Amino acid sequence: MQQLIENLEENGFEVVLVKDAETALEIGKSYIKDGQSVGLGGSVTVTQIGMLDYLINHPNIKLYNQYEDGISMEENLKRRREGLLSDIYITSCNAITKNGELVNADGSGNRVAAQIFGPKKVLLFVSTKKIVETLEDGFKRIMEHVAPKNVERMNKKLLQMGKNPHYTLDNIANKFAYINGDERGRTTIILIEEELGY
Repeated sequence: MQQLIENLEENGFEVVLVKDAETALEIGKSYIKDGQSVGLGGSVTVTQIGMLDYLINHPNIKLYNQYEDGISMEENLKRRREGLLSDIYITSCNAITKNGELVNADGSGNRVAAQIFGPKKVLLFVSTKKIVETLEDGFKRIMEHVAPKNVERMNKKLLQMGKNPHYTLDNIANKFAYINGDERGRTTIILIEEELGY
């Protein structure tokens, strides 16, 4: 683990290693300041640790929440775009290689795009179960594990809303990226030693 952290830091990422979701949430809260604009990328982990609820109920930030119930698709897309220019962008990562590379796939692309460029600060909550050996293993993990679970999750949500399920591997994971460096300090990775997310 120490070597991974050193590799991530060498690539410009700030890393905070924590034992559990509760600690991750408390540390994550310290990055949220009054007056900030906050963007979101799809993340089961962010929801599981309670960060999404914390942001929704924070009275002094501007949250671009594309997941708010009842908004139109036009408003959803507007908020995704606004999130790309936010003060801080909060999401997770699909895989991290032992060389310190971040590996991701997206359907719409906003989460991948924000991690690459746009928001002033990026805060990632990532379970240590997402650590893989190589870049190839990272993409394999996405296609064999992460994407199928997200297809199932998203289609189930559509059915509950009375809509036709339309997500497949082809449209939920069709924009790929790996990041092996960033402006020092821009991206903070909170590594959580707990089974979270996909």
